[in-house]
Amino acid sequence: MSAPTGRRRAIAKALTALLPLAPYADMEKIRADAGAAHMKTLPPTIAVWLATIAHVRHAHTDYEKLLAEGYDRDSARFFVIERTNEVLTRWRATRLLEEEDEDE
Repeated sequence: MSAPTGRRRAIAKALTALLPLAPYADMEKIRADAGAAHMKTLPPTIAVWLATIAHVRHAHTDYEKLLAEGYDRDSARFFVIERTNEVLTRWRATRLLEEEDEDE
């Protein structure tokens, strides 16, 4: 991650606050994604949230399988909300995904 040190610290703090019990490997992937160039204009808390949801969706749900079966992105996202929240709950996340958030 090539973000300035202050940004890296802010991302680390936001990540720890959001996901206190997430596994290290998942946290490192989320940390890297939140620090990506296309996220640099977002506040660290938002970047971490978006990176978290994308990571959980792709790595811990059937999202990719649903897309491969021909579901459109919004439908696939709808069908994995519950599983996404199960993972977030297991990690003791301080925020869960709501249906209104599904376009994230």
